[in-house]
Amino acid sequence: MIELDSVSHSYGGSELLGGLALRLPPGSFHFLTGPSGAGKTTFLRLCYAELAPTAGRVRIFGKDVRAMSRDDVAHTRRRIGVVHQDCQFLDHLSVAENVALPLSVAGRNAADHAGDLADLLGWVGLDTRAEALPPELSGGERQRAALARAVIMGPELILADEPTGNVDWEMSLRILHLLIELNRMGKAIVIATHDLNLIRAAKANVSARVLRIKDRRVQLAGADL
Repeated sequence: MIELDSVSHSYGGSELLGGLALRLPPGSFHFLTGPSGAGKTTFLRLCYAELAPTAGRVRIFGKDVRAMSRDDVAHTRRRIGVVHQDCQFLDHLSVAENVALPLSVAGRNAADHAGDLADLLGWVGLDTRAEALPPELSGGERQRAALARAVIMGPELILADEPTGNVDWEMSLRILHLLIELNRMGKAIVIATHDLNLIRAAKANVSARVLRIKDRRVQLAGADL
């Protein structure tokens, strides 16, 4: 699904990540840890072709990122759902309209997917907030709306960048369990987090691997949780 072969990424002459050799197979569940500024977001951006490697090779669904056209990248990203750390929305659109935006970008008629959208909002517990505007949402509601938006296209891989960073522990567990449910549906999951308690909480519910960024390298942190 995602393969990194001797991958490095530099910015402004400084290496942010280097020597990455890793494979993320279909249906897998990974946590990505490391302190703030270690390169977790950069790693995720490499995984969905937002960034190209400075050296080495990144393959996404078997295709080399460097050989992809702009259209190839766009089609590939439809197979990947991303929950960004800042989870920005268009404030003049309702929650339902924001969640449905990827459909419009892909040239699909959101009205044709109204039933799926309603089911998805119910799944994340936002069915009663479908017409609310983003500024009216709590932190937990924003994160769940961001997750719904990330999965509206039925992706095979979900990349979540600190999805519980701005919510309380109860909401963190709720978001974690939604991601675990997606994994049980066959989706591959990568969660970037510095919250080790969140990783420990997953122990009884999912078989996951922990990746740690240290000294610009990504290392396997241990056995299955």
